[in-house]
Amino acid sequence: MSRERLYLFDTTLRDGAQTTGVDFSLDDKRAVAALLDRLGIDYVEGGYPGANPLDTAFFSEKRTKSAKFTAFGMTKRAGRSVSNDPGISALLEARADAICFVAKSWDYHVRVALETTLEENLAGIRDSVEAALAKGREVIVDCEHFFDGYKANPDYALACAKTAYEAGARWVVLCDTNGGTLPHEVTEIVTAVTAAVPGAQVGIHAHDDCGCAVANSLAAVEAGARHIQGTLNGLGERCGNANLITLIGALKLKELYASRFDLGVTEEALGELTHVSRQVDEILNRQPNRHAPFVGASAFATKAGIHASAVLKDPHTYEHVEPEIVGNARKVLVSDQGGQSNILAELKRCGFSLEKGDPRISRVLDEVKRKEADGFAFEGADASFYVLVKRMLGEVPAFFEVERFSVNVERRYNAMGELVTASEAIVKVRVGDEVLISAAEGNGPVNALDVALRKDLGKYQHLIRDLELVDYKVRIYQGGSDAVTRVLIEFTDASGERWTTIGVSANIIDASFQALTDSMIYKLLKAGAAL
Repeated sequence: MSRERLYLFDTTLRDGAQTTGVDFSLDDKRAVAALLDRLGIDYVEGGYPGANPLDTAFFSEKRTKSAKFTAFGMTKRAGRSVSNDPGISALLEARADAICFVAKSWDYHVRVALETTLEENLAGIRDSVEAALAKGREVIVDCEHFFDGYKANPDYALACAKTAYEAGARWVVLCDTNGGTLPHEVTEIVTAVTAAVPGAQVGIHAHDDCGCAVANSLAAVEAGARHIQGTLNGLGERCGNANLITLIGALKLKELYASRFDLGVTEEALGELTHVSRQVDEILNRQPNRHAPFVGASAFATKAGIHASAVLKDPHTYEHVEPEIVGNARKVLVSDQGGQSNILAELKRCGFSLEKGDPRISRVLDEVKRKEADGFAFEGADASFYVLVKRMLGEVPAFFEVERFSVNVERRYNAMGELVTASEAIVKVRVGDEVLISAAEGNGPVNALDVALRKDLGKYQHLIRDLELVDYKVRIYQGGSDAVTRVLIEFTDASGERWTTIGVSANIIDASFQALTDSMIYKLLKAGAAL
C-alpha cells in the first residue's frame, strides 16, 4: 500500500513569537527559518507583514530554499474591497510563496469581534482567497475558533470551511484557538468536516491549554486531516502550540504512522532533531526543557537501581525508541554509559572523519562530558565544539597567546554634566616573538574587550579584520551566590558565515573572553592560517 503525504506547517516565527519572554530579532528569524528549511518542514510561516517593521523587513526577500515561505494576515475587512485593504496589499506584496489567512469561524466572534454579518464574513473569506490566487500565491485559510464555533453553530463553522475550499484554498485549517478541545471531540468534528471538505485539504492547528495539542493533532490525522500546524518546542501564547518536534518523532518512529505516511523530514534530518530543538532554545536564550519527549537531556536518562540495571543489559527494556535516531544520547546517571554514536554523529556534522573505534573518539567524549559538567553546552555552540576537537587532535597551532588583559568600568559625569558609564580594556598578546599591547573603549566591558582583542593581532590581523560580533547572550547556569555564568557569542564575517562560541566561568568577563578567543581561533582555522 502506498503511503500518504503529511504536510508540516511551522508557525514558530509568528504564533511562537507570542510566547511570554520570547522576542525574535531579524537575525533570530533568519536563523530559525534556516533550521526549519534544513529539517524538511513544508511551510515556514514567517510572520505578519505590514503589522510591524520587523515582519515587513523579514518578508523583503524569500527566506527559505525548499520550504514554502508563508505570510500570515487577516481576511479583508468588512465594508472594504480587497483592493482597498492595506492588510491584503501587504500580504500580496510580501516575498512569499503562500499566504495564510486567518478567518473567524465562530458566529459569536463574527458578531462581537468583527462587528459584521455572517454573510459578510463569508464574502471576506472568498474574496481574500481569490485575490491571493490571482497573484499566484498558494492559499491556506486558518479557521479561527473552529472547534468552539462548530460546537455552537456547526452549520456556520462548516460554511466557513466550505467557502474557503470552494474559493480555491489549498488548505482549510481547523483551529482549536482556545486550546480547550479534547481528542475525542477533535476526532468527531474533523470526521464531520472531511465529509464536506476532502481530508487531503484539511489541516489542524492545536493549542496546548489542556495539554492535548499533540494528541489532538494526531487525532485529526486519524480522522483524515493531512496538514499539521505547530511550533518548535511547543512555543506559543499561553500554554503554547502543538510541539512539532514531538510530532515529528511520533510520526516518523511510531509504526501506526510511519507505515502509512511520508513526511518531508528525512531519516538524516530526524537525526538532527535534538540539535534543532536545543539550538532554537539557545537562539532565544531559553533553558531547554530537560524532560521534552525525544530531545530532552533527560528523555533517555535513568537513575541507579533496577531500571538502570535493566537498561545496561538491554536498552529496550526502558526505551521506546533508540536515542541516536533523533540525535539524543542515553544516560545512566551513575555510570554515564554510552554516547559514542552520538559524538560520532556530531563529529561528522562538523566535518571530522573519525571512524568508529578510533580511541580519540572516547577522549573527545570524556572531555565533552567533563566540560558539560562544568556548565558548557555545545548544542548551540558549534564553533567551540569544533575548536575543542581540533585542540584534542593536536590541530590548533599556537596562533597567539593572551598574556594578560584588564577591563575597567567607570561611572562618571561627562563634560555635559550627564552621568555615564565608560568601559575600557587593555590586552597584551604574544604573536610568535612579537608582543602587542592594545587598548580600546567600548559600549560595555565585553565590547571593549572584543575591540581591544581584535585591534592588533600582528600577522593575522588581515584574517580577522572582517569579523563582526552580532549577538551576545548570558545565562546563569547555577543560581545562588556562587552562580556559574554561561556566555554565548555569535560572530559573522564578510562571507556571511555565522558561528557561535561559548564560555563558562563564575566571572562574566572571563566567560566572555573564552568565547571571544574561541571565535578568533575558529576564524583562523577556517581561513587556513599557519604559524
